[in-house]
Amino acid sequence: MLKISLVDNARQRRVIVEGKLIAPWTAELRNACQGARADLRGRELVIEMKHVTTISQEGENVILELINGGIRFRCHGVFSKHVVKELTRRASRNLGTRAGD
Repeated sequence: MLKISLVDNARQRRVIVEGKLIAPWTAELRNACQGARADLRGRELVIEMKHVTTISQEGENVILELINGGIRFRCHGVFSKHVVKELTRRASRNLGTRAGD
């Protein structure tokens, strides 16, 4: 099960993710983020990972896609922090490789 919540304030819109980030819910996260990007009115979009217990390969792919799209992550818990940190490193390595082409 995956729970996705939106929280708005004057400076940012947060997409709060809780549970298991596995198929078919990875598509739900992608869709929720696409919807959350609409009508930001200058606010920052942040994905907040809370109580995430499982991230499948499909989940990692969506996170990497969102990182490459410029979305910032805030993680709670050692597991989600580790996964997002590794994916951020992978994204920056890929960006460096593309820049050097």
